[in-house]
Amino acid sequence: MDREQSNVLQVKDLHVQVKTKNGAANLVQDINFELKRGKVLGLVGESGCGKTVTSMSILQLLDRKTTKIDGSIKLQGQELNGLSEKEMRGIRGKDIAFIMQNPMNAFTPVFTIGHQFIETICSHTRWNKKQATELAVEAMCNVNLPNPDKLLKYYPFQMSGGMLQRVMISLAACLHPTVIIADEPTTALDVNNQKKVLYHLDKIRSENGSAILLISHDLGVIAEMADEVAVMQNGRIVEKADVFQLFDAPQHEYTKKLLNARSVLPLDESIIHLA
Repeated sequence: MDREQSNVLQVKDLHVQVKTKNGAANLVQDINFELKRGKVLGLVGESGCGKTVTSMSILQLLDRKTTKIDGSIKLQGQELNGLSEKEMRGIRGKDIAFIMQNPMNAFTPVFTIGHQFIETICSHTRWNKKQATELAVEAMCNVNLPNPDKLLKYYPFQMSGGMLQRVMISLAACLHPTVIIADEPTTALDVNNQKKVLYHLDKIRSENGSAILLISHDLGVIAEMADEVAVMQNGRIVEKADVFQLFDAPQHEYTKKLLNARSVLPLDESIIHLA
């Protein structure tokens, strides 16, 4: 019973099919995993293996006219699969937050950051504009963004990718969601901003107790952040293990290939000379 209560998100027997001219094609099959409160599950695999499709299924963002989602997706006991778009809009952003790979795609270019931030808060709470603005400023301060009052008046194109990514993280965290889905959150960032983003995600997890589904092809990010890791290949999870176990003693051949494909700087001791 305690194990069930600690699982805030449960995905069971998830199958996603897409309609094509040649019939139905499977995008993901037999996906099973749980997200525990305050923990990070890393989802890894090469491009096209089904990581993003899995996350979009959880958020119910796939086109319902062309895709079919079978299986169970439960958030704190509530079944999400099959909910109406109106019902899902009340859940997205409040109970499940989404951090996108490209921060430029997360914001509408014709509205200021403040307009979009405040509108999101007001749509999920009964707060007025002044209260929402105060929360937005506080949330941006929490991710070390300078002069948040000024930044709220900026349009997305006036901010760097690293700053936009931190704005997105502050927006995702401000309502203390149960689950945060982070889809390649550091891919488009330089090393310095990658470190900041990972630090803030870990801070949100520890302070708010949010569970994080961290999708990445960067094994270094997964090793640093994740508690458990699920490895995807061709739309299926082929291995799932504790992060230390997976890196120290991988069982599946595909996992071994992924780990062996990591970039390693060769060190030729024969050319090292000490003065």
